[in-house]
Amino acid sequence: MLSIMESTPEHPTAAEASEALADAEASRTALANSIVTPSWLFTSLGVAITVQIATAAVGLARGAPFGELRSQEIAAWWPLVAGVALFVAVAAVQLLRFRQLNGVWLGGFVSRVVLGTGTLASASYVVALAAAIWAAYGGRWWLAAVCSILGGAAYALSGRRWMRAYRAQPAVHGRGEPALWLALLTSAAIAGLVLLLLLAR
Repeated sequence: MLSIMESTPEHPTAAEASEALADAEASRTALANSIVTPSWLFTSLGVAITVQIATAAVGLARGAPFGELRSQEIAAWWPLVAGVALFVAVAAVQLLRFRQLNGVWLGGFVSRVVLGTGTLASASYVVALAAAIWAAYGGRWWLAAVCSILGGAAYALSGRRWMRAYRAQPAVHGRGEPALWLALLTSAAIAGLVLLLLLAR
């Protein structure tokens, strides 16, 4: 009986638990304030999204992906592929630079800043993409370009807002989006794009 009692760990007192929580909160705040963003992070993401929206509008207006598979129709895929490839490359480089600068990953940073799952980034991207595609189908290329630029600027602004919010309240904003929510966003985006294409045929 004595050996069992001696092996039982002592529970911390209320004061000790409170002190431990305060230390953890202070460490989290210090980490949030020490996070450094790579140079040209938001600008590069905004430019990549601008190009991605513009190339999607151009590619879809030229007949991809529902056109007949003639050489000119197959060529319409290339703007779409190029825009997505550029965004993936920029995102990968900036994530690598972020890791090298800070030595940590932040779930909220990856999902909200880079992948644009925040409310402002998601909503502005969908609206800008839909408007750019509509403008491109009507041959209003200047309007498609304006919509693309506005979409990229809003995307970058959303990332800046998240970084400020994270530094102010790291406990609230430090978590990434749940996998289910990301899956729902992706499904909704794909369904919306397919519907837009079907309506535009």
